[in-house]
Amino acid sequence: MDMPQETVSLGFRDVAPEEKTKAVGEIFARVAARYDLMNDLMSGGMHRLWKDQFVAGVKPLPGEAILDLAGGTGDIAFRMARRGAKVTVADINPAMLAEGERRAAKMGIEGLIFTVANAEAMPFADAGFDAVTIAFGIRNVTDIPKALRDIHRVLKWGGRFHCLEFSSTQWPGFARLYDAYSMQLVPKIGGIVAGDQEAYQYLVESIRRFPKMPDFARMVTDAAFRRVQVTPILGGAVAIHSGWKV
Repeated sequence: MDMPQETVSLGFRDVAPEEKTKAVGEIFARVAARYDLMNDLMSGGMHRLWKDQFVAGVKPLPGEAILDLAGGTGDIAFRMARRGAKVTVADINPAMLAEGERRAAKMGIEGLIFTVANAEAMPFADAGFDAVTIAFGIRNVTDIPKALRDIHRVLKWGGRFHCLEFSSTQWPGFARLYDAYSMQLVPKIGGIVAGDQEAYQYLVESIRRFPKMPDFARMVTDAAFRRVQVTPILGGAVAIHSGWKV
C-alpha cells in the first residue's frame, strides 16, 4: 500500500501534496497559450531540436497505440501522429488540452484523442499502450514514483517508456552559465515577455529540485522498468530516460 507523502517540492518550497497539485494546475492554466514561448525562453529555442531527437528515439510506428502524458499543447503528439501512430494526449490540465486541440485543428492534424488524466491514477486499462511518452512534464507530477508505476501498468508487455526532462548539466563551465541564465534571467524575461514572472520562477526552481540523472534512473528502475537508459543532452541540462516493460 502506498504511504501518503507528507510534503513535496513546489519549486524551492516544501508543501503538502494537494497544495502542489493545485498550484501547478493554476500555473499551467494561466500559461497554456504561452507554453511554447515558455519553452523557447527556458531553452533558447533548442527544445524543438530536443523534441525531434526524443521522438526519433521513441521510433513510433504506424498503427501503434501511444500515450503522450502531460502532452497538453501537442508538440510531441503531433510529431508521432505524423509517423502514423495512434496517439492519446493526456494532461491533468483542461486548459492545456484545449490549447492542443486548437493547435491540432489549425495544423490539420486529425485522429488524436485528448483526455483529461492524472498521471498518478490514469483512467486507462492495463496493458493498453505500446509506448508512453512524457516531455517536460514529469517534474510537475506530485507523486513521481506513483506515476511511474501507473505508466508501467498501462504499457503492454514489451512496451517502452520515454521521458524528456530538464536536468542538471555536468559540464562545469556551462553549468555556471546555465544556472545564471535560468535563475536570474529567465524569470525576469518571462515577466516581461509573457507577463508571468511567478510561473517562470516556479519552473526554473522545479528543475533544480528534480532528481539528478542517476537518481531518476533508479526511480524508473524501482517502478519495474528494465533496460533503463539515460541519454544526456548538453552534459545533462536535458536528459532522455527510457525503459522497457519486460
